[in-house]
Amino acid sequence: MAGHPFRERGTMARPLNVALIGQKFMGRAHSNAWGQAPRFFDLPRAVVLAAVAARDGAELAPFAARWGWARHTSDWSDLAADPSLDLVDIGTPNDVHAEQAIAMLEAGKHVACEKPLAGTLDDARAMRDAARKAKGCKTFVWFNYRRCPAVALAQQLVAEGRLGAIHHVRATYLQSWGGPGCPLSWRFRKRRAGSGAHGDLNAHLIDMARFVTGQEIRTVHGAVAKTFVRERELPDGSGRRGRSDVDDSLLFTASLKGGATASFEASRVAPGHLNRNTLEVNGAEGSLRFDFEDMNVLWLHEESVGARTAGWRRIMCTSAGNHPYAAAWWPDAHVLGYEHGFVNMAADIVRVLSGGTAEAALPDFEDAWQTQRVLEAALVAAREQCSVRLSEIK
Repeated sequence: MAGHPFRERGTMARPLNVALIGQKFMGRAHSNAWGQAPRFFDLPRAVVLAAVAARDGAELAPFAARWGWARHTSDWSDLAADPSLDLVDIGTPNDVHAEQAIAMLEAGKHVACEKPLAGTLDDARAMRDAARKAKGCKTFVWFNYRRCPAVALAQQLVAEGRLGAIHHVRATYLQSWGGPGCPLSWRFRKRRAGSGAHGDLNAHLIDMARFVTGQEIRTVHGAVAKTFVRERELPDGSGRRGRSDVDDSLLFTASLKGGATASFEASRVAPGHLNRNTLEVNGAEGSLRFDFEDMNVLWLHEESVGARTAGWRRIMCTSAGNHPYAAAWWPDAHVLGYEHGFVNMAADIVRVLSGGTAEAALPDFEDAWQTQRVLEAALVAAREQCSVRLSEIK
């Protein structure tokens, strides 16, 4: 079409037309997910990678060609104006989530957005409200760890009552890439990210705890936030330095509505830990634990076994028909990796948009708003050195 804002790369079909905003880390992960989901899952609709929008014009055309996007544009608002698009997937920095998501909802698009929902509570609230008003539009948030088979199995076991009443939740997300040699990217600027390790990593932990236990967090009892690296080299190669004004680590304690205690710790400056996302849940009748660095395994202890043979049982969560998502992939113990959580989520999104159900519950903007409230409560607790009830965060 003459004058169309996209540059054509191929022809379009018309099943579920997906567009993406973003071309960096999450842009790659999401592109792979949309391309792979129809290859491994028997989906009710075909998926068309219809368009991608991003700011870096020099990299955009090669990115689109590599990942199979039919068209590309450097202006994301072109996606809102295109009536052929069904779903817009947002993989951009936190500070632009609200503007982009609200524009797409107002244009009648379904929206999938990277986590956290937003960089600030105000932006997250605006996104939640826009989703409520957008009748007929569905929203999704990429809390991809829910779709690890081991985590989805953990949720099933808790829901079945295998652990009994929940007593404790213990969650850590430790990384080491954020030391003094790491340049000053947007992730270290409060204006763009909202927070540091807290919003990046604790967001996943809070979501996983809520998902697995089925309980909301009632109170944040206290928090400690630390910025250990206060200046970082600018990424432009000039040798100049700039201020890092987000947390490098944040630890907080909480209680759940069912009475359980919980602790959450996120750090980007924990040497020896590369991507150690862990969750342990202890109940009256058993315990389970998960470590993403061994992501195909769930550990389970059940009191009913008896002292003679009691202990932790190692479950390899790769058995088709027994473990969530496993049937779409490989034979037993032919293990999955980081990218498969995104592929599993893309498949679930297509199912839901086709009138079906997801294999594990999909978080929408309303759900992610609850996680954002907990993030905010912990920030307030750290800043004011006080306990914060979630009923105060509105």
